[in-house]
Amino acid sequence: MPVSTLDRSVTDPVIRRLNALRTLSAQAPASLEHAVLEGMQRAGSGEDLISEGDPIDSVRIVLSGWLCRYKTLEDGRRQIVNFIFPGETCDAHAFLLAVMDHSIATLTPVVYTEIKRARFESLVASDRSLAEAFWCETLVSSAIQREWAINLGRRVALERVAHLFCEIFERLRPVGMIDGNSCIMPVTQMDLADATGLSVVHLNRTVQELRAAGLIVLRERTLTVNDLEALKDAALYSPSYLQHYRSK
Repeated sequence: MPVSTLDRSVTDPVIRRLNALRTLSAQAPASLEHAVLEGMQRAGSGEDLISEGDPIDSVRIVLSGWLCRYKTLEDGRRQIVNFIFPGETCDAHAFLLAVMDHSIATLTPVVYTEIKRARFESLVASDRSLAEAFWCETLVSSAIQREWAINLGRRVALERVAHLFCEIFERLRPVGMIDGNSCIMPVTQMDLADATGLSVVHLNRTVQELRAAGLIVLRERTLTVNDLEALKDAALYSPSYLQHYRSK
């Protein structure tokens, strides 16, 4: 659904996230804002923005709300392979491929923008800092996927869930979505289970372990981390793969 009018501050998460990866030029925010506002859209919760096998002709950037990348097996089992947060692109360079190899769905109502391939290529060609920032984001996305592979392949359940909570905190921080030691957690336990490769029962038991240890409180769609350093220790977590604040 097209968006007719919205406060221009909705572009802030994009600018803040890209700035955390590369220092943008003085003119980059205005150029990016113009491109973002041209293609503003809304989608409700539980909608596919793009499905596996669909052709790709646009870059989608999330302005508000949560989405996920996922794959579904023939028998209906779903694996969430990443979350997508405000300020992040869904597919910055996917248009270089013929079709999508996974699906992207909304977990909450979202506002996003679609920038057509030609417009995006013109945008990054005109500003090196933007080009480098978007490439950095693509590389960070690949690094996140490697961490998720380690999560599923080597970390035990408590480490998996703790690691995911740490990562969510660190990815929301650059766009100002951390309030003290809390952040919104608008996803279901089924979503968290599908992201960590656990059953809902096992996921719930693991969350209870983290609560009992005094590390987190998860209530009313809000995650509170009582001791982030202790949670990181429990998760064997290092945020270096996110590359935040390494701008040049």
